[in-house]
Amino acid sequence: MSHDISPGIAPDPWQELKQFTPARIALGRTGISLPTRAFLDFQLAHALARDAVNSPLDFAKLEQRLILQGHQTLILQSRAENQSVYLQRPDLGRLLSASSLTCLQHSGAVPTDTVIVVADGLSSKAIEQHAEPFLSLLIPELKKIAYSLPPVCLVKHGRVAVGDGVAEHYSARLCIVLIGERPGLSSPDSMGIYFTYHARSGISTDADRNCISNIHKNGLSYLQALKILLFLIKASEKLQLSGVNLKDETTVQALS
Repeated sequence: MSHDISPGIAPDPWQELKQFTPARIALGRTGISLPTRAFLDFQLAHALARDAVNSPLDFAKLEQRLILQGHQTLILQSRAENQSVYLQRPDLGRLLSASSLTCLQHSGAVPTDTVIVVADGLSSKAIEQHAEPFLSLLIPELKKIAYSLPPVCLVKHGRVAVGDGVAEHYSARLCIVLIGERPGLSSPDSMGIYFTYHARSGISTDADRNCISNIHKNGLSYLQALKILLFLIKASEKLQLSGVNLKDETTVQALS
């Protein structure tokens, strides 16, 4: 079979595999270097990844979109006062700022079943694109099983563990965190979901969480991610735990 190879570019035996993956394979070569097109594509992908990390998320706009869907919201912030501090001090991104703790106290502390936290993380683009449509599927499912929910908490400069303090404040059994994942060169807009049973600040660790990763247009779909999350929620309620001792037993067939 012939391939569309420009003159001077050595053919790559992996060319046939490109149809199965967006990964950077079968790029070809000119002498000892990449072809110009492949080099420029790499530069573009790198720029998009940097933009995903450094571009601020418009929380006010996201809040308005969620309100239009009928969801209550609360905008909070971690102890990282800006993106530069957030990148250099991961520990500060795991804790709510003093003003946010005060805001939570004023919002009340009626015990709830589930808290939902949305944090910009390392890809504002991921949250901008995927948080609202995913929540439009998730929240109705949680209401179907009569789970009580406080306002959706939108956390600026937040890392995964920032949800623990929110869950503790509301005495919630379940904590669901939507967060922008570290961008890759083929997926600058990947969203992750972290699920923790009985999350508590300073107590819960990464081993206590389940992660659903790679949610974007070329990865896991919203419906697939939702099915996995609902399975984990049901299993965690039965076993009263989450994390390494809670296995995702969904199958490819069940997700399709």
